[in-house]
Amino acid sequence: MNSTGPLTWFKSSYSGAEGGQCIEVATSTEAVHVRDSKDVTGPVLQVSQHAWTELVGLATAK
Repeated sequence: MNSTGPLTWFKSSYSGAEGGQCIEVATSTEAVHVRDSKDVTGPVLQVSQHAWTELVGLATAK
């Protein structure tokens, strides 16, 4: 949970419609939170806004 209330999760735009390996992401002022969409009560990875931006940049680089 972030300092302003519950997180609002959304599915990655890169997740396919056929299910399988999907992630959900939620942002807060402190961090970006990532979890497995099939295990919403499982572990959550928390990274800084800067680290997330760098990761997405690397993942989408052409």
